[in-house]
Amino acid sequence: MANPSRLRAAALATAALLLSALLAGCGDGGRGGDLTAQRLDWKDCPAPSEAEGGGSAPSPLPDGAEWQCATMKAPLDWSEPRGDTIGIALIRARASGPASGRIGSLVFNFGGPGGSGVTALPAFGEDYAALRTRYDLVSFDPRGVGRSAPVRCESDSRLDVYFQQDATPDDGTERAELLKRTRAFNAACEKNSGMILPHVRTTDAARDMDLMRRVLGDGKLHYFGISYGTELGGVYAHLFPTHIGRAVFDAVVDPTETPEQSALGQARGFQRALDNFARDCTSKTAQCPVGDTEQEVKDRIAKLLRDLEKKPIEGLFPRRLTQTAATNGIAQSLYSRDFWEYLTEGLEQAYEGDGRILMMLSDSMNGRNDNGEYSNIAAANLAVNCSDEKPRYTEADVRHRLPEFRAASPLFGEYLAWGMVSCTGWAVPGAADRTDVSAPGSAPILVVGNTGDPATPYEGAGKMADALGEGVAVELTYKGQGHGAYDSGNKCVQNAVNGYLLDGRLPRTGTVCT
Repeated sequence: MANPSRLRAAALATAALLLSALLAGCGDGGRGGDLTAQRLDWKDCPAPSEAEGGGSAPSPLPDGAEWQCATMKAPLDWSEPRGDTIGIALIRARASGPASGRIGSLVFNFGGPGGSGVTALPAFGEDYAALRTRYDLVSFDPRGVGRSAPVRCESDSRLDVYFQQDATPDDGTERAELLKRTRAFNAACEKNSGMILPHVRTTDAARDMDLMRRVLGDGKLHYFGISYGTELGGVYAHLFPTHIGRAVFDAVVDPTETPEQSALGQARGFQRALDNFARDCTSKTAQCPVGDTEQEVKDRIAKLLRDLEKKPIEGLFPRRLTQTAATNGIAQSLYSRDFWEYLTEGLEQAYEGDGRILMMLSDSMNGRNDNGEYSNIAAANLAVNCSDEKPRYTEADVRHRLPEFRAASPLFGEYLAWGMVSCTGWAVPGAADRTDVSAPGSAPILVVGNTGDPATPYEGAGKMADALGEGVAVELTYKGQGHGAYDSGNKCVQNAVNGYLLDGRLPRTGTVCT
């Protein structure tokens, strides 16, 4: 089972190999001394590891600039800063403008939790060409992710089975099976990653970022956080308010919500995005190929999912498209308006018994590549969430709230509701009910919300702004579709963000971009 807020995956690793990797940390481990004095050994970047998603080494930027990679030592346990260390994988592209205009490093976190910044930054690097005129662009694999002491749970073959299983149980037998699978998966995470699991909280990653700031030679942290990266940025601002330089939060997480409230908000957000997809398809001059009216589009999708629960269809051989995989694929397609054409084509094919496109979308969500290898985005996502969040939900909790989730989203509600049991039996207790991001004394933070965002609903931007505290947040609204605003290409948003990061010029709070 998988869902957009509680993804799970990994490759199998023995406890002995993991311990070796943790203490070696990509060849840079050992005992901690004064880690702020370390010098980074920047080299050409290797091809991404399996845990980072695999593939080829990053290509040069259009101006010929090469990507460089390094490993930073950080304490395994921040309560013992001179104890054992792990390696934090970093990537950078040097500033393209004159040295006299260079501000410093601009550190990116693209979300997750569990996403590899070392692979994401090159993928989006051209989008930040304007920012590179005055900054070194820098990102990293947070602890537990990619090359940074990765969390590992199950083998690729077992994950293929796991992600196909029923995520919306209908009776007592199916509910018992769901909870059994959840406990078994979480036990595998403890067995294969027990040493790192207590040390992957967002507060740990925030402390890594402050060490990174110092090692990079910056007096302040200049930061661009997207999705979960806004939560990480908020925690950093709370811990180190006077260390904030120029910071932007895009696709903003609501820090005031419990996991239950967050899942319910996502149910509403994905339903809103599906409604927008259906409206867009049926409003075009050409006939919508998946329904004549908005309601028909949604009714046909619902029927497809009911049918798949009884009888999966052809997927990517030898796997078949199940209800869970199809729901996951549909959710993935709603992250960006650019994916809507794939959703339309995928639905057309699925109605004819061909589930390949929806399965490819589902694989993308779960971090599975064409070779059948999984990145560890899902395993790291689960580890961070379960370490951060104190509530542990039971079958009774979910069943009690199912009517509200179904009302929020007939399509995604049950799927997200049952995702709340993901942390059942997790080896590490959660840290808190909610995330503290209060940051009195911080420099201004530009907070950008998208009214059509399915994964981090628009309301979260206002809640983050309030939680940061008086005089910290400057709010910007983008009336668009998809997850995030800057990478939509909207010039109003990009000009506002660039104006602040490059020139320190903030937009008027409450500015709206369309």
